[in-house]
Parts: sequence; structure tokens; C-alpha cells
Amino acid sequence: MPQPGDIGLIAIKGGVGWLIRVGQWLNGDGYRDYEHAFVYVGDGDLVEAEPDGARLASLSEYDAAGVLWLPCPDQYRTAVAAAARSLIDTPYSALDYFALAAHRLHIPVPGLREYISSSGHMICSQLADEAARRGGWHLFADGRWPGYVTPGALVGLARAD
Repeated sequence: MPQPGDIGLIAIKGGVGWLIRVGQWLNGDGYRDYEHAFVYVGDGDLVEAEPDGARLASLSEYDAAGVLWLPCPDQYRTAVAAAARSLIDTPYSALDYFALAAHRLHIPVPGLREYISSSGHMICSQLADEAARRGGWHLFADGRWPGYVTPGALVGLARAD
């Protein structure tokens, strides 16, 4: 059973999932079959970024057997879950995938770092990473820019545990 603060990763079928896999590959995170991330906040609920904005949803919407979990360290659980809840209604932007790819491919775009790190809009993996960061759990120690994270990067962490 997941615990509050845990990050869940699931596969998305169809064309949308394929596009995300390609975007992750372009970003150097491999062609992984997990395209969506969310934060479990307890009581059967999760917070996830969706095209209409971040929302509170039920874990029962997903097949629990198909979820790859990135366990949150116990000392951060409460703070990460609260941070995820505070991100509900954060706008979504699929354009962030293109911004992440531009950074990966070293395409000079003025203001790119600020655009990627902006908390005004987030894709699912950015939301999970931001909730962890606000809760004191720093997922990456590789010097990456804030917000420079895809679901595939989170899969890499989950599989390293």
C-alpha cells in the first residue's frame, strides 16, 4: 500500500502515451513505458496534473497493480502530501515538454530556464518534483534546473531504489 508522499508512475496507452514517450526520449530519459506521475496524499487520494489543471483524484481510477512507486522517505511524508494538495488547480502546459527538449538539445532560447522553473504551470512530473521539493525531499542531486523532470526521470529514481 502506498503511503502519503509516495510518487506513483503509470503507463498511458494510445497516442498521448506515445507522444510522451517520444518527448522523454528527446529529453534523454529513454523510451520508458511510464508517462504519468502523481503524488499519493493519503485516504485513497492523489494529486495529479491534468490538461485542465492539477486535481485531487482517487487512486481507484488507476489499476494499483500497474503503478510503479517511488517511496517518499518517512520524515517528508506529511510535508510532501500537504505540498501536493497546495498545488491543486495549478495550470498544465504541454509546451513544457518542448521547453525541456530545447534545454536538452542546447537550443538557445532566452528565458528558457525561468520558463521551465515557473510554478505557474506544470506537467505531471514537474508537479510531483515540486511537491517533493516543497516538502523537503530533494529528488535529484545532479544539478538539474528546477522543473527539468519528466516521468521517465522519476522512473529512473524509482528503479534505482
